[in-house]
Amino acid sequence: MNKVSINCAEIPYIRLGSGEPLVFIHGLGEVKEGWVKQFELADEYDLIIPDLRGHGEYDQPGEISIKNFAHDVIGLLNELGIESAHICGLSMGGMVAQEIYRHAPEKCRSLMLVSTFHYAPKNLGKLFVRYRRARAENKPAEIIKETAAKVCLYSWSPENIESFYQYYQPNQQYFFKAMEACLKVNNLRLLSKIKVPTLIIGGQYDSVIPVWVQLMMHKQIRHSEFVIFRKTGHVAKLEAAEAFNDVLRSFLNKHRSAS
Repeated sequence: MNKVSINCAEIPYIRLGSGEPLVFIHGLGEVKEGWVKQFELADEYDLIIPDLRGHGEYDQPGEISIKNFAHDVIGLLNELGIESAHICGLSMGGMVAQEIYRHAPEKCRSLMLVSTFHYAPKNLGKLFVRYRRARAENKPAEIIKETAAKVCLYSWSPENIESFYQYYQPNQQYFFKAMEACLKVNNLRLLSKIKVPTLIIGGQYDSVIPVWVQLMMHKQIRHSEFVIFRKTGHVAKLEAAEAFNDVLRSFLNKHRSAS
């Protein structure tokens, strides 16, 4: 595990492989190790996988916001001397990827937006956070994780649930702050401005962010590609890892920089 100091905060990250840089950005409550099933892409790509503020080992985060998540990743790339990278984000990580493009489009060789969204109505967001807080109040962490697994997964096989538990490690001090940050996202005007190759991925039975949301994003991002994974929920990277990796590899190989 590596750490880099940016703006007086240490950002933990994993780096492995070689080739064109590929950044993986985890979702709400996850940790960087949750991309373990994608480590095989290190045979062709230089993988850079950070913990976001308030997640994993990044436990002294300062202000939680999608903007700050994005600036942390941009700062990490700058610190590592990386001019541009392929950016892949899951759920909240997909919102961070969009924000990276907003602030530093030159850093993005391509975008892979997985089971994510681009806009949350303000009043609905407030109601949703209030509901989730009430549901979690006075409940042990084990029950909260079990509920999250059943919501996020389509297949509740012991293997899938065990993998989900291993890498879903919400920090209760920051979890709802990060959720509130997600529900402030408004990229309605941004999507049509995205010019880099973009892959949008959804899960057929995603009950967290329904796949029709990703379809809307696809329609607004010119020349984007759209893939739906059948019989998966919110985390196709786990439930359909082999097929997921094949789709990423195919997309990435099409958009390698000219040598």
